[in-house]
Amino acid sequence: MSPSTYNQPVPGIPYFTPEHAVSPGTPRDPKAKVPTLFTPLTIRGKTLRNRIIVAPMCQYSTAEAGTNIGALSPYHIATLGHYALKGAGLVFIEATGVQPNGRITPNCPGLWSDAQIDGVKAVADFVHAQGALCGIQLAHAGRKASTVPPFVASRFQRASVRAKEDVGGWPEDVVAPSGGERFTWDGKGESGGFWAPRELSVQEIVEMVRDWAEAAKRAVRAGVDVIEIHGAHGYLLHQFLSPITNRRTDRYGGSFEGRTRLLREIVQAIRAVIPDSMPLFLRLSATEWMDESDVAKQHGSWEVESTIRITKELAGMGVDFLDVSSGGNHPQQRINMFQSKDYQTKIAGRIRRELREAGSNMLIGAVGLITEAKQASGIVEMETSVEEEAQTAKAMTEARGVQEPMADAILVAREFMRRPEWVLRVAHELGVDVAWPVQFDRVRFAKL
Repeated sequence: MSPSTYNQPVPGIPYFTPEHAVSPGTPRDPKAKVPTLFTPLTIRGKTLRNRIIVAPMCQYSTAEAGTNIGALSPYHIATLGHYALKGAGLVFIEATGVQPNGRITPNCPGLWSDAQIDGVKAVADFVHAQGALCGIQLAHAGRKASTVPPFVASRFQRASVRAKEDVGGWPEDVVAPSGGERFTWDGKGESGGFWAPRELSVQEIVEMVRDWAEAAKRAVRAGVDVIEIHGAHGYLLHQFLSPITNRRTDRYGGSFEGRTRLLREIVQAIRAVIPDSMPLFLRLSATEWMDESDVAKQHGSWEVESTIRITKELAGMGVDFLDVSSGGNHPQQRINMFQSKDYQTKIAGRIRRELREAGSNMLIGAVGLITEAKQASGIVEMETSVEEEAQTAKAMTEARGVQEPMADAILVAREFMRRPEWVLRVAHELGVDVAWPVQFDRVRFAKL
């Protein structure tokens, strides 16, 4: 059959966008031998075209009030859509509040209202039109909520500034497992950049589980492919997990069983309302780097062993993928970032190994292996070459001899901000002939 001269559109989109001959970021020759990084990954009923995931990245770019409060806008289509256009396998929408007071800033997105569905759907539709999957990270900031965006705080030469009511903040409704001035995140009281939280009641916790499930249902209606639960970086679920921040004496505190109860209930509630074919991801801080601190010696802390223990339980409850990060729950965390270039990737590899030994096939994602792992320009003023990044990414997902890979997929954040075409560059460095967007094909890198 001779080729058609018709410019084929992507079906089901309310505007014209041409269909790609081959999905960007996938090998042009499906029979070619390529690194695991550029092979598909199927999770339940969804298949990533490669194993490169755009991690959730806060943009602080939604309205703080009015009818569009918390709603994604054309800005999010432009940024997230571009990563999909340039070949990423799965693109995550940033931390999205399941309750209004669950946002980090007044300008963070939310999914507590049906009015916010259309914005998410618009992003998901465009991402799908470029051949990628769209995910959303559901979150609650807990005691780290009601701050102004970091780029606004920088005007005051501060890392964090409290958001008051006049800029859309909610000083009286910042919540946490345990409340009072001593649980303010930075511990600086009135002079600090965070509000003192109030302690959640048991009834409010019960309602919160419901709200996580309702947000998940809205994500399904919006056409999202993957949901991730944010349990890391010192946000609310991490606060419940850690004995440093959870001093409750009821069923949601105390023992490991009590401190992990909210996370388990949320996992069960979400899994019950989303399709069986939908993957469920979980991001955890595998350790909060407080092991040797005075506060941890008194109360204990959340560490890798705790992560492995809860992960083994959640694998049987419908969590398909663990996104391994670390830190963020206490300003006194102890890690020398300059001497720990591959700290998170080693942890991811250990968790994956122990899960396999326990008979679990839960997938593991490594984040922080590129720029954070090498402490690139934003931290120690050095540039990491694309060649180094490509080789690091490849090594993470490759089995070497009898040694298992350290991760099943990689999550990249800041490097996509610097180079939205990062997938295409990595493929070029690794000698993989991947498809480019049809509109960009005439300027693709030199033939390999």
